Amino acid sequence: MGLPVLVVDDSTLARRLLINALPDAWDIDVSQASNGSDAIAAYREGRASIMFLDLTMPGMTGFDVLETVRAEGLDSFVIVVSADIQPEARVRVKALGAVAFVEKPVSSEKLLPILKEYGLYE
Repeated sequence: MGLPVLVVDDSTLARRLLINALPDAWDIDVSQASNGSDAIAAYREGRASIMFLDLTMPGMTGFDVLETVRAEGLDSFVIVVSADIQPEARVRVKALGAVAFVEKPVSSEKLLPILKEYGLYE
């Protein structure tokens, strides 16, 4: 069984594009969530050692997910993937524990350096 990876975005197309941008040879087990509440539930079920997280979702936003993960002392490697490129958003997600911020549209060229930098993919 591969490393549990969770892709969180309210857009089915955005989730599909992100999954397609992940390295083919990466030994992972991908789960998906379409909102923040489902993301937290998936995390609690052990399906999110690595979480790719959108910020703008109805209901529980990506910021809310990060706050919950932090408040509950949960340990997940979170990479935010968002079209929200405002400097304030980047600073806020880093302060909430995200390790990286990737601007949409996502691509393997944007993801690979981050995965390699943190030793997640060689």
